[in-house]
Amino acid sequence: MREISLDRLRTLVAIVDLGSFAEAARALHLAPPTVSLHIADLESRVGGKLLSRTRGRIQPSTIGETLVERARRLLADAEQALEDVERQVQGLAGRVRLGASTGAIAQLLPQALETLGQRHPAIDLQVAVLTSQETLKKLVEGSLEIGLVALPQPQVKGLRIEPWRRDPVMAFLPARWECPAIVTSGWLATQPLILNDNTTRLSRLTSEWFASDGHQPRPRIQLNYNDAIKSLVAAGYGATLLPHEASTPLPDTRIVMRPLQPLLWRELGVAHRAGEVERSTQHVLDVLWGLSAG
Repeated sequence: MREISLDRLRTLVAIVDLGSFAEAARALHLAPPTVSLHIADLESRVGGKLLSRTRGRIQPSTIGETLVERARRLLADAEQALEDVERQVQGLAGRVRLGASTGAIAQLLPQALETLGQRHPAIDLQVAVLTSQETLKKLVEGSLEIGLVALPQPQVKGLRIEPWRRDPVMAFLPARWECPAIVTSGWLATQPLILNDNTTRLSRLTSEWFASDGHQPRPRIQLNYNDAIKSLVAAGYGATLLPHEASTPLPDTRIVMRPLQPLLWRELGVAHRAGEVERSTQHVLDVLWGLSAG
């Protein structure tokens, strides 16, 4: 079935609004024969007369009125669609999909979301809770625009992965414990522990930290939600190792933080597809780079 051209619908609406083929031709910058051909084509398509002349003025027929009403909606929708796309091209609006771990989402993204909302309120940032490997996979597939991933990562074809933040991993301990000023793996290995589950890069980092001094402690529980881990520490259930971002508030007063010996760092990177980046995605990247810490 032949589709109806928007150009022909625009011609029909102009004739009805101006009451004349000649006026419509002038308004649309078309030759008069072209206007007549547009209407003839529409009438052939619908199988009936769309216009009639009454007292020297062109008026729509009954079926013409129905088509004009629908045509106005279609033309308005088409115009709105173009405006929406232009706003996205200009970076004034758009959707950006980002993948990150629960820790990054809870501690770092709120600041980014607040800044983005102030600078670019029409950009919709959609966030998915994913491991670093899941994030990289979805970036390659094209179902994400940006990822926050643990470093180091091997290079992935088609992606750019750049260092973003380097935050110290600290010991979080129940305040009622008698705690040393500096926590070693030897001391911490003898304490009840709450650690990240072994699917995370942080779990591998902490295991390597203990193993470097010959320890392989067994945690009481493993979780992948840092706020829940801190709640258990506050309750006295055990100690943990977690990154501490300088911009985040100090933990619950029932928790004390201590530096580690040797030092341990959690490094995060920003990943996105290589090549030209849409402006809305670039705006989000700019906000994230504003939160980078060395």
